[in-house]
Parts: sequence; structure tokens; C-alpha cells
Amino acid sequence: MTRRHLTLGILLLVLGLALAGCGGDDDEAGGEAAATTDASTTSGGSSGGTTLNGSVGPGFDISLDGTDGITAGDYTLVVNDQSTAHNFHLTGPGGVDVSTEVSEEGEKSFDVTLVPGEYKFQCDPHASQMNGSFTVG
Repeated sequence: MTRRHLTLGILLLVLGLALAGCGGDDDEAGGEAAATTDASTTSGGSSGGTTLNGSVGPGFDISLDGTDGITAGDYTLVVNDQSTAHNFHLTGPGGVDVSTEVSEEGEKSFDVTLVPGEYKFQCDPHASQMNGSFTVG
């Protein structure tokens, strides 16, 4: 009986360590990653050089600000990548396909031309829980 308890204890310890190593969810609501889009940080519109602000990490959060009511045009996407476990990947019509590297942290900028249609952003390693989308009118 003692050997069985020791084996069970070791198994539970290994399982706990494995789960801790998979990361966690910093979202207070639990279980769902934040995927937000709001226009608070840009002027919107198609006047070239308008900035969209993306963020990923340090927890399981990904966001892109400035997309509510967005119209076609030239934009600068500035991504604040705060984790070596995540990346920020934006894809959509017109050949838009830009991303940060999973293993790198820091700020990275991309010049993108958005055309009407639906765009998606995600963390590639955690796409099922870290993602969002927006529509360009």
C-alpha cells in the first residue's frame, strides 16, 4: 500500500509540473484570451500612415486597437510582443500576411495596405484561444 501511495504522489507531482509548464491564463474571467478591437488609439480612415497598435503576451492575451470602423488604406501596424512563447500574426485580403517571431520579444512595425474584407490576427502556437478579427469597410 505504501508503494502505491508513493507512485500516486509522484504521478500527481509530475502532472502538476507538466500543467504548470504549459502556461496559464492571466485573464480574470478565466479560460478565454482577450481579443479586443477599439478605435481609441488611431484616427481611422485611409490617410496613409495611420497606426494600428497590436499587443501579444505576456500572458495569453492578444489585441489590436484601432479597427472599429476602419476603412481601406495604408497603415502602420506596431506590435508590442511581450513573450517568447507567442507571436502576432495578421492575415487578410490583398496579400496581407505579417507576423512577429515566436522566439523574439520587443516592438516591431509593419506597413500594410488594407482593402475591404475580413482580417484575422492570432498567436500561431495558441491560435485556438488567442485570436481576433476585424472587417475593413
